[in-house]
Amino acid sequence: MGKFLRLFFGCHARPDRSFYFRGKQFPICARCTGELVGMIVCIPTLIFWGCPSFGIVLLLMVPLIIDGSVQKLTSYESGNIRRLITGILFGMALIFTFVYFHRTCVWIAGEILKWFGADPAAAARITKRLGGF
Repeated sequence: MGKFLRLFFGCHARPDRSFYFRGKQFPICARCTGELVGMIVCIPTLIFWGCPSFGIVLLLMVPLIIDGSVQKLTSYESGNIRRLITGILFGMALIFTFVYFHRTCVWIAGEILKWFGADPAAAARITKRLGGF
């Protein structure tokens, strides 16, 4: 499972940037662990509260982008707790982005149906049923 997680996240799994449990290193780093937790937490969030606006989704990505960029470009080194938190926010935003991508694809499919002569009302019903905009 650890190899799969490292491949899935493209994780470096550096020991100094990873959490440990009972003396064993997690298979992925703190930031990737946060992303995984964020993805998992996002599913019930979507079920109970729905998807936030796209602007909020983009804002959820900003902390990780800033933290990672500052760390890459300067001598600053963030801690594992900060990596975990920014990873959680980014993981949630990633799932929300997939939802928006799905909705956009369904909407485009509905528009294509209209171009090929489908009844606009029928295309709208299909689009709505499949979760499009």
